[in-house]
Amino acid sequence: MKRAIYAGSFDPVTHGHVDVIRRGAGLFDEVIVAIGHNPRKARTLDLATRLAVLREVCADLPNVRVDQFEGLLIHYCQRVGADVILRGLRAVTDFEFEFQTGLANMDMAPSIETVFLLTEPRHIFISSSLVKEIASMGGEASRYLPEASWRALAAAMKVNTTSKE
Repeated sequence: MKRAIYAGSFDPVTHGHVDVIRRGAGLFDEVIVAIGHNPRKARTLDLATRLAVLREVCADLPNVRVDQFEGLLIHYCQRVGADVILRGLRAVTDFEFEFQTGLANMDMAPSIETVFLLTEPRHIFISSSLVKEIASMGGEASRYLPEASWRALAAAMKVNTTSKE
């Protein structure tokens, strides 16, 4: 059985994240979507909300489960018996960071592969940070998020939700 980990902060989960999850679910026997805890980053959505949103958006994918972890991703992969770290790539700037991290993970645990999926072109510019910036300035951000994610973000940022397309 091939188990992949797709890790991130998912603050909030975007259509781009969901695209990688769905495509990963088609490639691997199990995908664990894991929310990592990075104490250096401030979050808009609390952990419980992010877990709930991910569980809702992944509910129709029987081989996907949602979890959380602290510490190094590679240690989490070893604990849960993952064979693969799944990552999405949007642009060249993503690649530099992901390449460096992938090499460090390969050095620490050579048996765990890193697999990159190219982001679907219509989602290439979407990031959680961009979505939060648009929403905070009264822009139409709902189009970039699954409904559950938009509801959570709008509630956290006290944004009007009536503009959902």
